[in-house]
Amino acid sequence: MNWQDHIVSNKDILLGKPTVKGSRISVELILDLLATGWTEKMIFESYPTLKEEDLKAIFLYLKNCMQNELFFNYDKSA
Repeated sequence: MNWQDHIVSNKDILLGKPTVKGSRISVELILDLLATGWTEKMIFESYPTLKEEDLKAIFLYLKNCMQNELFFNYDKSA
C-alpha cells in the first residue's frame, strides 16, 4: 500500500495538516481518538467515509515520518 494515495496535505484544508484524501479528517484527529480510547469500530461508525485502507495509510504515514526522523525529540530530563 502507498500511503500517499490516501494521505494528503493542502494548505487550504485545516491549515495544511495531513488529512485523509477527499475529506477533512486529519491524521491528528484519528490519533487523538485512538489515544483517548476510541476503538476502530467507534471511529468507522462516527466517520463512515473513512475506510480501513485509510486507517492503515495513517499508520504507514506515521511509520514513514518516524523513519525520516520527522518527530519532536523528547528530553525526559527537561
